[in-house]
Amino acid sequence: MVKSSTPPAPQRILVVDDDPAILRVWRRVLEPKARQPSLDNLEKKLFGATPPAASTEAEFTIDTALQGAEGFQKVVSALSEGRPYTFALVDMRMPPGWDGLETILRMLEKDPRLEVGICSAFSDISRDEVAQRVGRPDLPWIRKPFDLETARDMARKLSESGIHRRQTR
Repeated sequence: MVKSSTPPAPQRILVVDDDPAILRVWRRVLEPKARQPSLDNLEKKLFGATPPAASTEAEFTIDTALQGAEGFQKVVSALSEGRPYTFALVDMRMPPGWDGLETILRMLEKDPRLEVGICSAFSDISRDEVAQRVGRPDLPWIRKPFDLETARDMARKLSESGIHRRQTR
């Protein structure tokens, strides 16, 4: 059997947050970084290291929404296009519209196989209550401000869970 050298298709993810700065941070955390040859050469001089090969991991295609209703509409559109999101990251407080819980419940009503995580500084509802109402006791939650490596780890776990959820249900 010959292995294909075609990289895996990018995974579609959705980040819903009313703060444009947070959306930019998530893009920086999740979008692939192009390595510059000058940096590779500097790294080799400083550390004697050979630059890492290009990643074969699936890249993310990131969509964003500033409000819950907008995020919900993007989930609906993605499903109708036959290109559903692997996972969604949702803020809990997004005035003046839907809060994170309502947004997640509506998204999951439309796409029960969507993996979801919460990224929020504050919530008017406890983590346990949110997890219970969503029906996912292991609902991932990251608190703002967040460490970038912790955010990458959470995204990797959500990605793995999202792929598994789509394949098994």
